[in-house]
Amino acid sequence: MAEKIIILDFGSQVTQLIARRVRELQVYCEIHPYNHIPEIDESVKGIILSGSPCSVREEDSPRINLAAFGDLPILGICYGAQLLAYLGGGSVEASQHREYGRAHLKSVRNSILFQDVSANSQVWMSHGDTIMELPAEYEVIGSTESVRVAAFANPSKPVFGIQFHPEVTHSTEGKQILKNFVVGVCGCSASWTSDSFVETTVADLKKKIGNDKVVLGLSGGVDSSVAAVLLHKAIGQNLYCIFVDNGLLRKGEFEEVLESYKSMGLNVKGVDSKKRFYDALAGLSDPESKRKAIGKTFIDVFDHEAHLIEGVKWLGQGTIYPDVIESVSVKGPSATIKSHHNVGGLPDFMKLKVVEPLNTLFKDEVRLVGKTLGIDQKILGRHPFPGPGLAIRILGDITAEKVDILQKVDAIFINGLKSEGLYDQVWQAGAILLPVQSVGVMGDERTYEKVVALRAVTSLDGMTADWCHLPYDFLGKISNEIINKVKGVNRVVYDISSKPPATIEWE
Repeated sequence: MAEKIIILDFGSQVTQLIARRVRELQVYCEIHPYNHIPEIDESVKGIILSGSPCSVREEDSPRINLAAFGDLPILGICYGAQLLAYLGGGSVEASQHREYGRAHLKSVRNSILFQDVSANSQVWMSHGDTIMELPAEYEVIGSTESVRVAAFANPSKPVFGIQFHPEVTHSTEGKQILKNFVVGVCGCSASWTSDSFVETTVADLKKKIGNDKVVLGLSGGVDSSVAAVLLHKAIGQNLYCIFVDNGLLRKGEFEEVLESYKSMGLNVKGVDSKKRFYDALAGLSDPESKRKAIGKTFIDVFDHEAHLIEGVKWLGQGTIYPDVIESVSVKGPSATIKSHHNVGGLPDFMKLKVVEPLNTLFKDEVRLVGKTLGIDQKILGRHPFPGPGLAIRILGDITAEKVDILQKVDAIFINGLKSEGLYDQVWQAGAILLPVQSVGVMGDERTYEKVVALRAVTSLDGMTADWCHLPYDFLGKISNEIINKVKGVNRVVYDISSKPPATIEWE
């Protein structure tokens, strides 16, 4: 990349929102844990320090060496601002009460950080500590009614701190403040677009792969499809696509996906591995155990298929940035939310190098790249579907019977969304088979059968999500159809949990 902003993550739940806002400004950025700072080369134009649940007053709170960044521009947000003040010798103390919610900037001094920001601009506060005294080299450039040091700057260096969160939508001009930093202060050109990404990535892939052969697993989803077309654009027929039927796909998906790729010029082979996956999953109920079993089986299948292709050296994957972020924690492996079967290294026996052309993109950016590549909207508009498939939507152990039930339920739900014109209003939807049974009455008989939960969320990139407020009439119609048509189900519930605190998938 020609230029980028580095965001150091101190553990805030909304660090990824900083990246999203910077990307929306057409400036490339990367998130890195504070304790794994990347090499600071000429491409790095500025540093943003994120918020954190920690207090700088704690001995074991996250710290960094500011000298490592030289004269680069720095913007500290919330904890990041407190850290700048604390490391410089300022005073940070516990607030009398937690300052959380909307506030308005007052007494704003003339500063490039607040250029084109209106007076009395609304900002969002969320902190338990307050900066009481600044180091001598800093001056206050913004206050609110209750926070004297809401923003500060070093008059002789491009270093800024803001106590509020510009990345959240509640800070109504937060995006402008971030633009003032990354474009005005850091001098970024705001030229990172889907067109430039395709051009740069294809050139990099050609250089990286050369005349080598690549095998890639297709799923029919957005990520693997865009990754495949990018690779195909770079290396042509040296890309070998494999679509595996793991027995955990949606109803009829294997045949539909193979058909959809016929007109795309891709070299695709379908592999029926249902039995292999069912055998690997037999008796497993723990979510992580199921994910790992599926990941290992995928690797085994690809290893076998790769050996059938003479001279293949690379495994292509559709890993995207949220996969990478959720698999890395500033607190170490123990705090990882969940493992991703397509993130990380491969066993030595496989002897394939990994190429992940989308691992710096959020989901909506992947779709924009797909549009630039001319991929059919039917593929680009598809809801995300988890790599482990229905295995993590069947709570408990996996059997062919359970898969059959969930496939039928899921098909009724998804087809209903499409027929009612609701599909494109939903970011992701699916059904979950619960490991409980429910008493019911069907006809004149008592039943004791399975319960399914329907899940539909709205989101931008999957990092955060809200439950979708589907019409009650629609939910009632779908529930009735599922109970009448799917033998073995007598109760349907709707999941109204948001992320956080819940995840989109149940496992």
